[in-house]
Parts: sequence; C-alpha cells; structure tokens
Amino acid sequence: MNVLMVGDVYGEPGRSAVQRLLPKLRQEHQIDLAVVNVENAAGGFGVTPQIARAFLDQGVDVMTTGNHIWDKKEIVEYIARENLLLRPANYPLGTPGVGYVTVKAGPHRVSVMNLMGRVFMLPIDCPFRKADEILAELRRESPVILVDMHAEATSEVIAMGWYLDGRVSAVVGTHRHVQTADERILPGGTAYISDLGLTGPTDGVIGVDRDQIIQRFLTQMPIRFETAKGPASLQGMVITVDPESGRASEVRRLRIPA
Repeated sequence: MNVLMVGDVYGEPGRSAVQRLLPKLRQEHQIDLAVVNVENAAGGFGVTPQIARAFLDQGVDVMTTGNHIWDKKEIVEYIARENLLLRPANYPLGTPGVGYVTVKAGPHRVSVMNLMGRVFMLPIDCPFRKADEILAELRRESPVILVDMHAEATSEVIAMGWYLDGRVSAVVGTHRHVQTADERILPGGTAYISDLGLTGPTDGVIGVDRDQIIQRFLTQMPIRFETAKGPASLQGMVITVDPESGRASEVRRLRIPA
C-alpha cells in the first residue's frame, strides 16, 4: 500500500496547494491513505473547524498538528468530537482530543500517531514513553503505524526514528518548515525523514513574508507576521508499506510546485 504524508500546510497558499494537487497525487501514486499536518493552515497559526472540514472533503484522511493546535479557540470544541484531527498524544491527561487514531484504507487498517518533541518546546509528557504506551494498543489494531513527530530539534526526531525502528512503519518530522534530504528506510523497516517540509509559499521565510522576517532580525522589534505571497509548493513523502508486516519498502520525497 502507498501512504502520502504531507508537511505543514501554511496559510491559504498551502491550502490551495493541497486542494489542487492532492487528487492528482492520489491517482499518480495510487495513494491509499493521505496524512496532512494542518497546524499552520489558518494564516500560519492553528486551524479552524471550517478549514479542517474542507481538508476532509478534499480527500485528506487524517490531520496531524503540533504546538499551534490551540491558536484558534474554536478548534477546542471541534477536536473534542472529531478524531480525524489529532493533537500530540503526549499532551497531559485531560487535554481535549486524541493523539492517535486507526482508520480504514481500502481493505486494510492504518494507525496514525501524533507526537511532539520537548527540546526548545513545551514541557509536556515524554514522547518516547508515550509512544511505548500507545504502541501496545495500536499493534492490536494494525501492523501499519505512521508517526508524525512534531519537533524543533532534529536530534530529537532522529532519536525517535531509531527508537521506534522496527516497531512502526514510518517516523516523519514536521514543524521546522524546511524539507530535509535524509529520507531512508531504517534497518528495522521503518521509513524516516527528519522533516517533510512546508506546503505553502516558497519565497518567504518558513511561510512568512520575508521582508517582515528580515526586519525582525534587523531591529528585534515585534512584528505581526503575515503569510508570504508568490509561488507555493506541496512537500512531503510517499511511503510504500507492506500491509501485512508493516515494513516500509520504498520512500519517495516530494516537492511539487503548485
């Protein structure tokens, strides 16, 4: 089976890229399941219920997020009842929403887990121990398990890849909005990449208007960030997985102009 995992969707340019390109990608790569990180979809900060519903209508199967999930207050009620929109599973007990889900993908079942790193980020529960806790349950659901590791430090994502190698089908990094070129299949059969990249404007600075960012660096004054204009791209990775064993056999990094 073929799985598409898409890097952080940023603002309207990113949403438009998904809307235009996802149907073509599903057909071209015979995609069985599409997982998209949407935490920056609403102008770079969070996601709204309306935007989340639009992604589902456009063919996204599961939406992952990260540290910006609570930026739009209206998402709290939505995420409490929509388990196809995940928040990091290692948020403390009692946080609204769920951090993992198992869905149908044709004749097969696929589990998706959302984790968030702690280095240079929020002091939430340990993602490594949380992964151990969840895997015991998910292995009973499906051998195909996909992990979105939303983290600031590349080292933390790499460590998670090695920690889960042979126990999950894929570990992909999100959050930094810069696609890495280290896609590979680890010895235990786990597909890996340190960052899927940015689905959104390509001429900004990680999605933001470049002149605003440059002024911020020059002056250190607070500036309200706006989404960059100009060309956009969809970035992510296609992973081929054996649905019986859960082992990945091929990875194809994507960077497609929109």
